[in-house]
Amino acid sequence: MTASSHRLWYPRPAREWLEALPVGNGRLGAMVYGGTASEELQLNEDTVWAGGPHVFDNPRALKALPEIRRLVFAGEWDAAQRLVDDDFMGVPVKQPQYQPVGSLRLSFDSAGGSTEVDDYRRELDLTTAVHSVEFTRAGVRHRREVFASAADQVIVVRLTADTPGAITFTATLDSPLGTGVSSPDDATVALTGRGEDANGVAGRVRFTALVRAAAEGGKAASCDGRLRVTDADAVTLLISAGTNYVNWQDLSADPRARADRDLAGAAARPYAELRGRHVADYEALFGRADLEIPATAAAALPTDERVAGFAAGDDPQLAALYFQFGRYLLISSSRPGCQPANLQGLWNDLTDPPWGCKFTININTEMNYWPAAPANLLDCWEPLFALLRDLLVAGARTARDSYGARGWVAHHNTDAWRGTAPTDGAFWGMWPTGGAWLAMSVWEHYRFTGDVAALREHYPVLAGAARFFLDTLVPDPDSGHLVTCPSVSPENAHHPGDGGTLCAGPTMDGQILRDLFGAVCGAAQVLDVDPRLRAEAAAAAKRLPPMRVGAQGQLQEWQQDWDAGAPEQNHRHISHLYGLHPSNQITQDTPELFEAARVTLEQRGDAGTGWSLGWKINFWARLAEGDRSFKLLSDQLTPERTAPNLFDLHPPFQIDGNFGATAGITEWLLQSHTDELRLLPALPGALPAGRVRGLLGRGGFEVALEWSGGALTEARLSSRLGRPARIRTAADVTVAGEGGTPVEVTRPAPGVAEFATRAGESYVIRPRA
Repeated sequence: MTASSHRLWYPRPAREWLEALPVGNGRLGAMVYGGTASEELQLNEDTVWAGGPHVFDNPRALKALPEIRRLVFAGEWDAAQRLVDDDFMGVPVKQPQYQPVGSLRLSFDSAGGSTEVDDYRRELDLTTAVHSVEFTRAGVRHRREVFASAADQVIVVRLTADTPGAITFTATLDSPLGTGVSSPDDATVALTGRGEDANGVAGRVRFTALVRAAAEGGKAASCDGRLRVTDADAVTLLISAGTNYVNWQDLSADPRARADRDLAGAAARPYAELRGRHVADYEALFGRADLEIPATAAAALPTDERVAGFAAGDDPQLAALYFQFGRYLLISSSRPGCQPANLQGLWNDLTDPPWGCKFTININTEMNYWPAAPANLLDCWEPLFALLRDLLVAGARTARDSYGARGWVAHHNTDAWRGTAPTDGAFWGMWPTGGAWLAMSVWEHYRFTGDVAALREHYPVLAGAARFFLDTLVPDPDSGHLVTCPSVSPENAHHPGDGGTLCAGPTMDGQILRDLFGAVCGAAQVLDVDPRLRAEAAAAAKRLPPMRVGAQGQLQEWQQDWDAGAPEQNHRHISHLYGLHPSNQITQDTPELFEAARVTLEQRGDAGTGWSLGWKINFWARLAEGDRSFKLLSDQLTPERTAPNLFDLHPPFQIDGNFGATAGITEWLLQSHTDELRLLPALPGALPAGRVRGLLGRGGFEVALEWSGGALTEARLSSRLGRPARIRTAADVTVAGEGGTPVEVTRPAPGVAEFATRAGESYVIRPRA
């Protein structure tokens, strides 16, 4: 790895938000512009949301449910839709949105009034999570560093110059949600604000942001909400923020006390210590994995120019940078004790952002966490499990009041207030399996880690999701299969008209519930609990509708083969291909479905928005089509689908495309969904040589790979749990212990090797001579 291989860099300041660069510590985030005459840090705190604690469930839902079901089964979709809209959708229909704190603005004085700069460079170093700006003005070399410290819960800005007394600026805070600015002491400015009302729900989040200056040489003074630093040799700015949000039901915290506490703690440490603590904390996560692809001359270009030229095919190393940028974003937006990564991760400058910047759980939130395990960031998964613990409570109310059922349910969206009722229109909202899909993370975590204690802690999430569907699945009048009703196939329509999305038992629901029931049975067996639930789930799984292949050779979206006669349908989601990622329902061991999945993808084509391209990268990797998958990454890494700062564009910005592509790159190199480790299962021809380390596979394995000429040259397998290993490679391999001692291998099929492992030991795998 060269010094520049993990850096985003630019020869000019950002001119707009999508050129600014993100820093974050999971809770606090900033978009840094890197200006010279002025600087802006646009700030976020992950609990600043509109609205407040609220019950979204429609009190008329339970009474309306039988008639909605009757209308759906009768094919009277428009009438069913009207009843859903009036009596089942959440109140209000639109959920509250995530909102920004505001901006810190620095206005610089320059010696002699000169504004011309030379030798400008702005960069984000992914290995340290430090943003830097350097330039020369009036003969003085200036440098700024910015980082968001998880260790000290502040954002730090360091300003230095190579000439004493050369730093003079004014700092102010402002916000579209601001309620006031002030100067609490001689070196600090404060901003207070409040989240907006949302659809009749009062805005109850209050926040305080503080900025304090520690000047070396010169002086700092604060008055009336303006902080003035004059003639300093160096300056450290500390930014803290706090809200009154304790949890989705409790807003009793003191925002100012929280912000004061973090600021005082950080102010007690010198800059070098703050930076060192930040880098050590961050590197403990980021350094777990790395991907190295040989660089070409194009790798020396500014990052936005590399994106513009990636489709030409002469910059394969950009795929490695993009992989590590995705890991950087997950570390920066999802830490234990914080909110999960939302539709924009952590970074949002709008009071009414697209789609509310919520947790959209019909694909997007799940997609955000696809790379958490394989890219070796298990800690960053924790906020999702915290969300699930909340939904277990909030969703139990919706299950009881709207469906008369046990367990818990969540539909297609949730938010800071853990709304679980269907919202935002039935075209998207009347889909009851979003929570079930999220719940699968509990079982996936166990499959990767073997952590029985974590499985026991989170098992109620799985069990509650299963109990809800055991109570609410109904027999299809024609087939007798157990189906969800009402439901939708997310963002797909089978007939024109207001009700053309409503259905019973869409294929995606069956796939998710088959996985859910299997996970509950597996988890209950590991924990030796709930024999009755295990029996009920296993029996229900057998009565779910099978996946069907339609007249066009495609996987059917619905129980009926409406694909053959519904030209107006919307297939942006290709919902029924859920089974390709992250589940193992559709594999090479199910050849008819495997081929139907391929046909379906071919029919839909490669065109798509940024997030959907991220999804399709995974589809084609799972189908072992590495070149096709790489082609889709090339489509995504274009100025139309990737911003200059590497944020994924729908457009607008949606971070799930970044995370989806990161997961897809891991799928090129290692797949473990079928309880075997497939090494280089979808390696693109565009990456004939490289190495990767730190990837995680199910079963408790960590994997490092090297390849050349498109073929494996060596793999190292570290066993965390001591379970038997089964690996699949393009050619037969030998296995040895770290000391070179041969390991006994059985070979049940060509390219398959099975061998025993011991916990804590590593094994070297090489092509068989």
